[in-house]
Amino acid sequence: MAPILIDVPMPIVTRRLVIREPRVGDGAIVNQAVTESFEALHQWMPWAKTLPTPEDTEKYMRESAAAFLSRTLLHMNLWSADDARFVGSTGLRVHSWSPVVFEIGYWIRTSDARKGLMTEATIAVAEYAFSVLKADRVIIKCDEENIASARVAEKAGFTLEGVMRHDSYNTAGQLRSTKLYART
Repeated sequence: MAPILIDVPMPIVTRRLVIREPRVGDGAIVNQAVTESFEALHQWMPWAKTLPTPEDTEKYMRESAAAFLSRTLLHMNLWSADDARFVGSTGLRVHSWSPVVFEIGYWIRTSDARKGLMTEATIAVAEYAFSVLKADRVIIKCDEENIASARVAEKAGFTLEGVMRHDSYNTAGQLRSTKLYART
């Protein structure tokens, strides 16, 4: 089956979160969270080299919405279930549709960190990948020094498969090593 024909029903609802695809108009709200969280994001996220403008973020939301429709990237935004406040992003990067392999990426708004929200989201997205999208394998990669991201992967039931030494550069241009977690 062509990936574009695969149904990806949204939203995913947890006790505290509504997880859904990006939409036109999300950019300004997401940009506020990126701006608030930029210091933390800049430390770990390769895409956070410079602070994006609201227009940059809206462009990314629209590109992500198009990629979601084409099933090349299943980006998802996290909204609090009680007050519809944007709290972070996650999603499934498609590595392969045969076998079905996804990579979960994530970041949380600084003011919502350390509340268990990203662990809750990661568990829900992984279960969704296995039950709805029939994943064979789901992975999470994070900088070896990013203790918080590693903790999320471990609490969400992922197993550390290894560390890829000096496999990429961090935002400061220095070689970094990446932890690889997986569930099957």
